[in-house]
Amino acid sequence: MAESRHETVRDPGEVSLGDRAAHAVLEYREGRPAALEEVVREMTPLLWHTVRAQGVDPQAADDVVQDTWVALVRHMDTIAEPHAVLKWLLVTARRGAWEAVRRRRRDEQHRTELHDGPDPETGAHREVPSSDPAPDAVVATNDRDRTLWTVFQDLPARCRELLRLVSLADRPDYKYISEAIGMPVGSIGATRGRCLAKLRTLLDESGADDTWRHA
Repeated sequence: MAESRHETVRDPGEVSLGDRAAHAVLEYREGRPAALEEVVREMTPLLWHTVRAQGVDPQAADDVVQDTWVALVRHMDTIAEPHAVLKWLLVTARRGAWEAVRRRRRDEQHRTELHDGPDPETGAHREVPSSDPAPDAVVATNDRDRTLWTVFQDLPARCRELLRLVSLADRPDYKYISEAIGMPVGSIGATRGRCLAKLRTLLDESGADDTWRHA
């Protein structure tokens, strides 16, 4: 049985990230943690950027990602479907991010209530300067975002998928992207450039402002 299982394991560069995560779970259960350690190194940046995309600050994002890996190890022996581990990690990290955002907002509200209470000498309520952007700036940003999203939907599906993945990080992992969408690593940079050029052309045709056209 052991021989047949290992015969199906291909070179790491030839299998998907989800398959490698599933294999790592099986290996860990049998007392061989090396495969899981490799998956942790490879997936931690993806999880971190997934958490940051939900509005979590960098330090809190580190904590959420660490908690996600701890939860995986804690439930390792009860995982019924190893091939679902990759999706589980992403969902767990995203939920942890949402909880971190909720905690931050509760803390901010509590601090605001403390600082915005009545002045002990005059009885008048203190006014706390708002850190929120001006209403006109919010409207302008929202208009640009709507324009960009509308134009983005006109791109070919391949471009939309590639640009979403590239936007996950300042230094995107082309190996991961190659595995995710089945595109050769050597083609990703050139394809990304063509997709961005197409996006700029569509933005020009849509009448978008100079901020988007020169992004």
